[in-house]
Amino acid sequence: MTRKRLILGAGIAAAALVLAGCGSTESNSDEPLELTFWHGYTEADGDVLEQIVSDFNDSQDGIVIKTEVNPWAVIDDTLLPALSAGNGPDIVAMPAERLPVYADKGAFVSLDDFYADPANNASAVNDGAVEMITVNDTKYGVPTGFVPLAVYYNKALFEAAGITDAPATWDDWVEVAKQLTVDENGDGTPEQYGVVLPDHATVANGLWPALFYGNGGGIVDGGDTAVIDSPENAATLEFWRDAIVGDKISPTGVDGIGADELFSSGKAAMTVGGPWMVFIAADNDIDYGIAPIPAGPVEQASSAIGVSMAITEQEDAAKQAAAEKFFAYFLNDENSVTWSLGSGWPPLRSDIPADAVAENPTVAALTAQSAFAKPLLPGVVNSTDVLTAVDELTQRALAGEDIAALLAEAQTSIQSALDK
Repeated sequence: MTRKRLILGAGIAAAALVLAGCGSTESNSDEPLELTFWHGYTEADGDVLEQIVSDFNDSQDGIVIKTEVNPWAVIDDTLLPALSAGNGPDIVAMPAERLPVYADKGAFVSLDDFYADPANNASAVNDGAVEMITVNDTKYGVPTGFVPLAVYYNKALFEAAGITDAPATWDDWVEVAKQLTVDENGDGTPEQYGVVLPDHATVANGLWPALFYGNGGGIVDGGDTAVIDSPENAATLEFWRDAIVGDKISPTGVDGIGADELFSSGKAAMTVGGPWMVFIAADNDIDYGIAPIPAGPVEQASSAIGVSMAITEQEDAAKQAAAEKFFAYFLNDENSVTWSLGSGWPPLRSDIPADAVAENPTVAALTAQSAFAKPLLPGVVNSTDVLTAVDELTQRALAGEDIAALLAEAQTSIQSALDK
């Protein structure tokens, strides 16, 4: 999945969801039960998902799953109207931080019983991934991805600068980035940046939370309390503003997609991203390495982003059972490995041995980093407004505004979003 397709566009339609009016189509007893599955996977991950769906359809006679592929933003914009009109999907995949929004509106069925049955292969699903699909103590989804953000670096640029190791701490990160920043004509605008750290729309909004975590800060506590206005977060913003603006190791005013473009063109030696960076690097003939986000003053931490499947609430017990059968198939031993190797995401189940995915170096690297990954806004219903407030905070902080005032403003905005 590319980041461009992962980042969501417009918000949810304002109209209230009228699920009670959603009809269901009972299948003829002589015909297989047909389920529609919306997802936004379009790269190699899409190919492997389509193959798993095809294999599932071939594995039995009673269920046929038909996929419909749309950009993630389109799914986000059209799901509620489609469900209200009675022509929505039976299964839908979406970025996991969006799932609580729909669960809170009654769009998805509970999967607590699914997780309670050992036959469904869900008991060992990564705890952080499960946390992202849990809203008010109820599980509403089955993850298709849970991955820590990581540093992707251009090996050729590292070698040219005589740098042999990826940075391990924030101080190392800044020093390495300084060495890799090149301003050949001395005009104050580097031709090559040591790193690109976007200040808004940042890596599906996970970059700055990761930096806050590394210095002992945070954004939301317990799903309902804003904690953005803290001394730890103020120190984080001061540190990175000094490095980005003062030392010019990264451009300002750049969003996540712009960061990908700088890295892919060789104009930035390091960036922060997810598995999609593998495809970007390959498309641009960049020999890349993957390293953890360097440790902050307090801890080694990274944000983890995810994608999850859910079953829509359309009052059809047979379809729910059929969808759960597919979920169990998706999570079985063979498909857990097949999906991980093909998608580039770490295994969803913690009991998959490391050697089962060792042939894919990206998966192996990211799997090792999953131990210190923190899920992005787990269980937060109004995640869009929360992340928008973080974007505004970071962009204005790097533009030079007063950090203390910005944090107080963000605290009010985020708490207001949580209270809606």
